[in-house]
Amino acid sequence: MPYKSLKDIRQHGPVVKIEDPLTDVPYWAVVGQQELDFVSKNPALFSSAKRTAFPMEIPQDEVDFIHCHTIINMDPPRHQKVRRIVREAFTPKRVNSYEPAFRAHAKQIIDRIVLRGECEFVEEVAAELPLIAILELLGVPLEDRNQFFEWTNTMMFADDPDMATSIEDGQIAAGECINYALALAAQHRQQPMNNITGALLDGNVDGEPITEEDFAWMFILILVGGNESTRTVISQGMRLLMEHPDQLEFLVQNPDKIVDAIDEILRYNTAFIQMRRTATEDIELGGQQLRAGDKVILHYHAVNHSEAVFGEDAMRFDVRRSERMPKLGQQLRSFGIGQHFCIGSHLARLELQVMFEEIITRLRNPSLQGEIAYIRSYFVNGIKNMRIRFDT
Repeated sequence: MPYKSLKDIRQHGPVVKIEDPLTDVPYWAVVGQQELDFVSKNPALFSSAKRTAFPMEIPQDEVDFIHCHTIINMDPPRHQKVRRIVREAFTPKRVNSYEPAFRAHAKQIIDRIVLRGECEFVEEVAAELPLIAILELLGVPLEDRNQFFEWTNTMMFADDPDMATSIEDGQIAAGECINYALALAAQHRQQPMNNITGALLDGNVDGEPITEEDFAWMFILILVGGNESTRTVISQGMRLLMEHPDQLEFLVQNPDKIVDAIDEILRYNTAFIQMRRTATEDIELGGQQLRAGDKVILHYHAVNHSEAVFGEDAMRFDVRRSERMPKLGQQLRSFGIGQHFCIGSHLARLELQVMFEEIITRLRNPSLQGEIAYIRSYFVNGIKNMRIRFDT
């Protein structure tokens, strides 16, 4: 993460014009919290549907197809109507009921590696619980999780030039996921499921049931969003704790502080770095004059390091920050804000709490073994692999 470059951008103001040599499409980087909140809460002025919410440049024919089927690329009123269908599966009360099962899975994950004294942390630890959890909620048998791990990696790594995976491979993996989702839909018709899959297939928008095609794209979005983002935060959190052994030892000695520390982990390395909106009319924002059709980037990571919000030490990792900022969790923009606030935030927080409580108390004195391989992406702040060693 180019921390210093992002700080330089923030010093130019809350909204900064960026010339993009990768895409040749200039954009406005929104790096002020107040301005980011305004954009997020005014979808009529800043659309997710016009050019999708993804920061990459997508051909118009694909835009026309994608925005119709995935909730992240919808504007009101359709967005709220579709979101309402799945919201019930992610309420705090429902999510809290998953804790015993998540705890049992987390213990098994650590049991498998603890006596070895070393592991490849991303695949063997960080990726496991988020994938298991979301597959269970979608009604996918656990024996298929390796296949879904490969599919989600292929889709996620498609824009990483260091990977053999290509854009075409990503499209093929998405097609495989769609076929699997359609098979699940057929299964639900015969044997109804009481889970997210069932909620989607049984729901309706304006009196009409969701089409199986819409369901399949929603399935992919929930799968990738619920899996990759939490995997990334666990991986980056482990990296940060190894780089700050004094803070890790504080959590070892004070495990009741782990929940508070998770807010700082979420702040410091945001999983989804940025999202896109498109200005629908000429408007002034943060002292800049935007024109209708302009590309607007909500830079969550830059906002999460804002000195104006988090103080002069905003670029310092500090698991005790919440002691000085009791409302730290409310100031984060790691899950977005407004209409598109992450519907799975409660689920992600529970998974993070359960995993870090197991990791911190059982993997003693962890340290990096070799170089970290990061995903090359300006969308997902992920780690490909990270080998570690620890005391047993």
